[in-house]
Formats: sequence, C-alpha cells, structure tokens
Amino acid sequence: MADLKISIATTGLFVALSIAYAVRWALVGRVHHKRTDADGGSLFLNKPTMEMVYWILDPLIDFIAALHITPNQVTLASLVPAAGAGVALGFGWFGLAGTLAILAAFGDIIDGLLARKTGLSSDAGEVVDAAVDRYGELFFFGGLVYYYRGHDQVLFIVLAALAGSFMISYATAKAEAMRVEAPRGAMRRGERAAYLLTGSTLTPICSTLFAGSPSLALRELPIIFSLTIVAVVANISVLQRLSAVAAALRAREKAARAAFEGQDGIATKPDVPVGTV
Repeated sequence: MADLKISIATTGLFVALSIAYAVRWALVGRVHHKRTDADGGSLFLNKPTMEMVYWILDPLIDFIAALHITPNQVTLASLVPAAGAGVALGFGWFGLAGTLAILAAFGDIIDGLLARKTGLSSDAGEVVDAAVDRYGELFFFGGLVYYYRGHDQVLFIVLAALAGSFMISYATAKAEAMRVEAPRGAMRRGERAAYLLTGSTLTPICSTLFAGSPSLALRELPIIFSLTIVAVVANISVLQRLSAVAAALRAREKAARAAFEGQDGIATKPDVPVGTV
C-alpha cells in the first residue's frame, strides 16, 4: 500500500507540473534552453518535455550554486538514490524505485547544468559523470534482474535492455575515441530513463488494478512494456550506430589512401610474384 501511495503521489506531482508548464506555455510561451535548443529532442523524448524539466530544475540549480556545491558532489550524491532504486526494484517496490531513480536522474541533469553555470566544466568531470551514469543504470537493471530471476521470459527482456543500453554508450564512446562523429540515433540515456522511470512508477497502479489477474505481464505491464521498447529500439540503434561508425572509418581510410596515392603520382599496387595469378 505504501508503494502504491508513492506511485500515485509521484504521478500526481508530474501531472500537476505538466499542467503548470502548459499554463505557462499558453500565457508566456515555451521555455527555451541552450541545452534543449542544441539537442533538439528526439522521437522518443520530445523537446517540450525536456524544456519542462529544465524549467523545473533551473531555480534549484541557482539554489545549489549559491551553496557552493560542486558539480562532482552532485554527481556522486546521485549514486545514493540510484543504488536505493536498485534495492527497491529487487524487492518489487516499483513506486519507490521510480521516485528514487527520478531523483538520481535529476542529479544527472543538474550536475551538467551546474558545471556550465559555475564555469566548472572539465574533462575530468565528464569522466566522473559518465562513470556514475553507467553505475546508475547498472543498479536499476541489477535490481530488475534480481526481481525477475524466477521469470525467464521477462529476465531475457531485462538483459536485452541492459545490453542495448550499455552498447549505445560503448558505440558513442568508440566513435569519439576513433575521432569520428558519433551518430545520435534513438534511445540515448535520457530516452531510456524516461521510459524506464515512467514504467516503474506506474507499475504499482497497474498491479492494484489487476491484482486478481494470474498474468504477471498484465499486473506489471508498465515496466515490462517499457523494458521491451528499450530492448528492441536500443539494440536496433546500436546496430545503426556501429554501422555508421564503421562506414565513417572506411570513408576516412579510403580518403587517406587516395591522398597518399595522389602524392606519389601513381596508384600503388602490392607486389605480385611472377607466374602467380
């Protein structure tokens, strides 16, 4: 019952904030933010939703900056609710897990905005942020793996979503390491978080509505549906990203060979021994 109350409270707060932002939009206009303007939104996480989140967090960022809290402190602190969300998921407390994971996600957003506001952006800070992001996702999926350990079909979906999520980050990091433009693609971290946190938060409500159903898929439909979307779309996106990176590398190598051959004035060919084909 407590988990259901947390779920309802979190959902109600989100609806109230959405209404408040809609009123603000109607009276004053949308909130334009440098980060959303640069990012542009995506198919699975639209720009107005991102603008609403930044609109909510902007006053909090000013308050945190006034306390002289550093971005790295915010980043590391976000690990606490992220770990708590993983534990809650392991026990099937989806409402509590969703709320804690939302707090962790807000910390992930705040640290970057705070770094830009205070002029403390650094490569070292980005490394810490990326590491904490991966641990946060691992906590979330780890909790789900433990909870669904007795349900093979759902466990497979969780593992597929976990693989897709981490491989998207790997593909992007590999592109940056090879100095080629990292493809945007679908199911980046923000998109994955939006689906998974929404699914987790709504699951207690669904479980209450279908408490008498013998079907686990129906009782826990929101989180299973969210995991399925992430698993399918993320892994498709991984293939697209890796294909784009490989194509860019091949094009770069081809251009380098053409430039080298142009400098020599002739096309170089490998030596072929006489009498061989």
